[in-house]
Amino acid sequence: MKKIIFMGRTGAGKTTLTQYIRGEAIRYQKTQYIHHQDIVIDTPGEYAETQHLGRALALYSYEADVVGLLADATEPYSLYPPNITCMVNREVIGIVTKIDHPNARPERVAAWLRNSGCKDIFFINARTGEGVKELLDHLR
Repeated sequence: MKKIIFMGRTGAGKTTLTQYIRGEAIRYQKTQYIHHQDIVIDTPGEYAETQHLGRALALYSYEADVVGLLADATEPYSLYPPNITCMVNREVIGIVTKIDHPNARPERVAAWLRNSGCKDIFFINARTGEGVKELLDHLR
């Protein structure tokens, strides 16, 4: 199984998805530092939101086989600039989370991720597991 690093804004669902994949109870837990776990590297949202910390994400991406850019389906704008995926020499996939939210606009967020350079996009509800099997199949 390929190892994936999750990157995204605070509250995008990185830790919730990590908990679901690991079979843990889903509970709110603010990620304070980079967690290396079996097939997942979970990162704090502040790393993606802050220019200086963002450099650390680029370095940590080399410890994974796949980079997963997470974006919450309710986000009002894209965190990721166009063609950002060329910054790493790893496969970069897009992961749209919170697809069940009443204000979700998953297709809009998927378009932003494609604009950033993600070719493969996964639509995830980490509370129910919807879409997680497809993501794990991709990592196999």
